[in-house]
Amino acid sequence: MPQSDQGIKDNRYTLIPRAAIFLRRGDSYLLLKGAPTKRLWANKYNGLGGHVERGEDVLTSAKRELLEETGLAADLWLCGTIIVDAGETGICLFIFSGESIGGELRASKEGLAEWVEFERIGELDVVEDLPILLGRIHGMKRGDPPFFARSFYDDEKLVVEFAG
Repeated sequence: MPQSDQGIKDNRYTLIPRAAIFLRRGDSYLLLKGAPTKRLWANKYNGLGGHVERGEDVLTSAKRELLEETGLAADLWLCGTIIVDAGETGICLFIFSGESIGGELRASKEGLAEWVEFERIGELDVVEDLPILLGRIHGMKRGDPPFFARSFYDDEKLVVEFAG
């Protein structure tokens, strides 16, 4: 279907695809402590990941981002998707988990990745939605159906609504 037939209207999102990766090792997750020079989330813990580049599918993007940011490869599975309301443009965030299958952990210009026990998440300086996302995926296992959610701000307070 050509672009002219896609139904693009002002009351509909134009979505930017992104991938977020939360590797597991027992009850620990590989999180990225943002470099102090980052414009956003400097010195804060977040998942790994980034933008889906033109011509990539989301799984390929997630594997590329993981390798670029950590030096690791992993067998990833889709945990869920979140539509992030960012005004006229939205973000479609594809959440992946998995376990490392190879490589050697290293730092990148994005920051330093480190294994963090799930119980310690509340003690760290994290991006706002990280505890919500990890809380949702912590009980999931490969083969579980993915979740669907949307996030937005209501009076400057983050709200994440899960479907179902």
